[in-house]
Amino acid sequence: MMGDEGARGGRSASVPSGSGSGSAAAPGGAMADKSGSDGGVVDRAGLGSASAPSALRRDKTPSGGGGVLAAWALAERELVRFFRQPNRVIGAIGQPLIFWVLFGAAFQASFRGPGGASYAQFFLPGIAALIVLFTAIFSTISIIEDRNAGFLQGVLVAPVARGWMVGGKVLGGTILAVLQAALFLALAPLVGTPVSPANWLAALGVLGLLGFSLTSLGFCLAWRMDSTQGFHAIMSILLMPMWLLSGSFFPAEGVTPWLGWLIRLNPMTYGVSALRHALGMPAPIGIGTSLAVSFTFGTVVFVLAMRLARRAAKGDLK
Repeated sequence: MMGDEGARGGRSASVPSGSGSGSAAAPGGAMADKSGSDGGVVDRAGLGSASAPSALRRDKTPSGGGGVLAAWALAERELVRFFRQPNRVIGAIGQPLIFWVLFGAAFQASFRGPGGASYAQFFLPGIAALIVLFTAIFSTISIIEDRNAGFLQGVLVAPVARGWMVGGKVLGGTILAVLQAALFLALAPLVGTPVSPANWLAALGVLGLLGFSLTSLGFCLAWRMDSTQGFHAIMSILLMPMWLLSGSFFPAEGVTPWLGWLIRLNPMTYGVSALRHALGMPAPIGIGTSLAVSFTFGTVVFVLAMRLARRAAKGDLK
């Protein structure tokens, strides 16, 4: 009998309905809450009561340190996944490099840029911007793939504010864009277009701003989509024309008035112009205006991405 009583000592005692007592403390330390109107026990372990440990409560907005760790985990995942797929590395750098060599050779005799620059020299910032654009496309298209595979659902129901999720995805894409474009600029002297160490470092800052802006824009476009085919269609009619009309492929001066207006309204024009300044090349727009517009554009699209992420898309868990 004593053994049976000891075995039952760690169990919570149910409080009959209408007994008037608030809660009874069990020998094991667990609390049995006041019974509800139907006579059942509301919370036998006391996890929902005011005395429950804070670590056991589900909080959707954890401390800043937890959010930073979650964002960095998502960014690190983008980096690991990228370097585990060599075809992405080759495609992101190889195709722009081929464009640069072929177009540089094709227009070498017929083109003279500002200050007598060859087409290969003029095209250098545009190719670096193209690498950043491709990286933004590939890094944000993974949002659609993660949603279809179910990984994104686990991120959305995690006790982390969605703003940290947006920050992690954008950070990962920006780091990848800067790494690839910096590698391309380091290879430029091999084909007769030298870049000094000071210009190379200055270009890294501009590439980071451009990568942040384009990755945030790609996030906005990919968030509401459920198919990679639809995203590629948007890329063809929006993102690639943004690059072509940014002064990357041909000079912005001397074009027809309507085309000139499109170039001036294109936010990517100012990022390419800032990159030309960083590389010590002539640019049609001042460095102050270029950086101010690029920073404003990046801030606007990042805030928009955070607002869109708070809205449930098709198939998301809430």
